[in-house]
Parts: sequence; C-alpha cells; structure tokens
Amino acid sequence: MPEGDTVWRTARTLHSALAGHALTRTDFRVPRLATVDLAGRTLLDVTPRGKHLLMRIEGGLTVHSHLGMEGAWRVRANPVGKDSLSGGFGPSHQIRALLATGAHTAAGIRLPVLELLRTVEEFSVVGHLGPDLLGPDWDTAEAERRLLRDPERPLVEALLDQRNLAGIGNVYAAELCFLARTSPWAPVGSLPHPLPARLLAAAKRLLEANKDSVRRRTTNSPRPDRNLAVYGRENRPCYRCGTPVRTGSHGPPERPRTVWYCPHCQPPPAGASHKGPAPQTN
Repeated sequence: MPEGDTVWRTARTLHSALAGHALTRTDFRVPRLATVDLAGRTLLDVTPRGKHLLMRIEGGLTVHSHLGMEGAWRVRANPVGKDSLSGGFGPSHQIRALLATGAHTAAGIRLPVLELLRTVEEFSVVGHLGPDLLGPDWDTAEAERRLLRDPERPLVEALLDQRNLAGIGNVYAAELCFLARTSPWAPVGSLPHPLPARLLAAAKRLLEANKDSVRRRTTNSPRPDRNLAVYGRENRPCYRCGTPVRTGSHGPPERPRTVWYCPHCQPPPAGASHKGPAPQTN
C-alpha cells in the first residue's frame, strides 16, 4: 500500500538513478501523452510531496504521478552499452511510462495519475496539500490546526485528508487510531489535549522510521508476523487484549473505505456511524 514513506523511498531511488542525466528515450503510454518525447532533456530532480511524485525535467517541465492504491515506479540498470526500454518490468499492459538514460530505465506501473505540466504550475496539483510528514515544510502546529478545523469529523477521515497533513494512507490511519486507543469514528474534536499533537508526533515518527525500509513496522515486536497492530489483521487477536480485530467502513457511500480496529481497545462512540460523509482528497 503506497503511502508517504513508500513515495519518499521511490523518489530517492528515481533521483539516485536518473537525476543529472539526459533522457535518451521516453515512452508515455497514456493517450494524452502518447506523442510526448522528452529525449535529450536532462532529468533535474525527483521530489516527493505527500503521496505525489514530481519529476522535474530540463525546459521547465514536470512529470507528475500519483501511485494510488497499486501504482509503482521501478528502476533497473540497462545492459552495458544499451538504453533499451524493453522487458524486465512485468506485464507490458500495466506500464504507463518508461524513462531511460544511458545507464538506467525507470518504469511507471499501474499509475492512476500521470501527467505533464509546467514546473511553475506544480501548485495546481499539490498546492492543496497540508504539511508533508516527510518534507521540509512539516509543521506540527499547522497540521494540528488543520486536523481540528472540522471537530465533528471522524478521526480516521481527518487523518486521511491530505489537505490536513500529507502522507497518511489506510495503513497508518488505522495504526495511529489504535496507538491513540481511540475509535476511528471518534470526532476528532473530542480528542483530549494534548492527544492530537502527540498523534501527529507519532505519525511523523512512524513515517521517518519506515522510509528506508520496504517492510513497514508500527509495533515493537521483533516477530515478522507482528509488524502491524491492526491493519490487515481482521479476526486475528489484538496484541493488547486478545479481542479479534474487526473492520468497518467510513467515507461516502459511493466510495467507502475500510478501517481496522480493536472493538475493546477502541470502542466506537455512542451513536457513531461507520459511514462518514466526507470524501477523501489525495
């Protein structure tokens, strides 16, 4: 599940392989970019912004992508003396973009968002985002202010809204609610002071701890089957109390999202609905 830590790590890999090198061949496999050719331009920088990737290209252009639920960028070294764009990345119908330099080729796979824009217009796709948990703009006080501006909103939805803070996805939202011993459906404004600030500090700490590792961990257990406390553990015993972990839904009826929780450690507030009305913003 790509979240802020995955995107940060992806950006570092792409930057290390491609930045500072001229693109020898490009192949965009989405209709509106099918005729675009960036060969000859230098890839200047790859920057993560929350769950977005910005690949800046010589000439004031930016390739903007979002990994969504299943997207990925993969990099491989080219055969000696070649800049081939063929093979090595899985089913070709899943590839949305290929960018090659003399030494490496990067493939964008199953990308739900892929577009080319002017670098000066990046604000149009990431300007709405809140402070980035892994970015230089991280500001706990500002993130807390945004998180609490709609006090009746369920905690899980407030955490997932990228306008509040950028980088949290389903995994961390569920794990943070568990760490706070708070129901995902508790109104965010009901959290006692200073829990919101502590929750944001925990979010920052978890993403920083996981950004260099492919295996995500939110618990202190050394066991490989206990990396996560509740996410993906439906019907398995809670590590704290042994109660089976359950799932519920939230968000708009046309686009519900699943959340994992322990009904004993995180009892729902009285009268709480498992379906919230607010949409999520990437």
